[in-house]
Amino acid sequence: MRAAVTTGRAGADAFEVTELPDPTPGPGDLVLRVAANGICGSDLSTAPFLPPGVVMGHEFAGEVVAIGPRSGPGGDTDFRVGDLVASMPVRGCHRCRACLAGDIARCPSAQTLGLGVLPGALAEFVVVGAAESVRVEGVDPVEGALVEPLAVGLHAVTRAAIAPDDRVLVLGAGPVGTAALHWLSRGVAGEVICSDPSPGRRAAALDAGASAVCVPEEVPGHVRDGFDVVIECVGKPGMVASALDAVATHGRIVVAGVCLSEDRFMPVAGVVKEVSIHFVSYYTRAEFATAAAELSSGAVGSSTLVSAIVGLDAVGRVFTELSEPNDHRKVLVAPAVG
Repeated sequence: MRAAVTTGRAGADAFEVTELPDPTPGPGDLVLRVAANGICGSDLSTAPFLPPGVVMGHEFAGEVVAIGPRSGPGGDTDFRVGDLVASMPVRGCHRCRACLAGDIARCPSAQTLGLGVLPGALAEFVVVGAAESVRVEGVDPVEGALVEPLAVGLHAVTRAAIAPDDRVLVLGAGPVGTAALHWLSRGVAGEVICSDPSPGRRAAALDAGASAVCVPEEVPGHVRDGFDVVIECVGKPGMVASALDAVATHGRIVVAGVCLSEDRFMPVAGVVKEVSIHFVSYYTRAEFATAAAELSSGAVGSSTLVSAIVGLDAVGRVFTELSEPNDHRKVLVAPAVG
């Protein structure tokens, strides 16, 4: 199979397309022919630290082309060859408390896909766990890759515990921010504001359901008494401090952005306001299934969330473009695209 693998180099040469053996399924496995894989902000942060030869990609969906022995974890599922499936990019032991609760990412022996442990979906085929997979129906197969970022947004909004008429600020209108906005628009929040420096992404925020948008420097004065909830979806140094500036007394901050650099903020800002801060990642299996059902229902689609679809040969170029300021929404990599 063809796959885009890391090279250990920088820039557009950070990936090369090579031939790898076609995968075969073990117990409890499914092999998917990848329809599309989305590029995530955490991919951009992680790629420079990975050794050569890694197949990245953790936001994906594809057609089942092979099914492993049913004796393995998830072997009692009823997947069939030809099903369109989205899969959580993490596999658990299926025995621990976290797995039994559906919080697979918190399994002590969890193995991630596409981040240097198990191969990801920047390839023609990927092996996934049947127990971590859900069907996606009634959509273009390429759009199935949107299940994962929708689940990330749902998890952040769920943790925020939105109350009726809460004033909510979303920092960042990238894929996670727009996913959070989608769920907020379908809930009980009152005013939902999104801040982003990019005009294109501010337009995406409005498409996704924001009440209004602004540039970052306008945030502190937008609501005089602060926001009841701030959801941080940027993942860069200084963003927690910005959230503390914008949140109201007794407000809640949810940090969904993945920042891999040292950051500093003044704890006293949160102490004085008695703010609650939640750091979140991934989602539960139930949330992943809810995101798949939302996509299957037609409630959200590529016209809102996707700005480009490219082939494997463009991976290095696109990673470089997305690492700089840009107006992109979600970029999908479809192996079948030439």
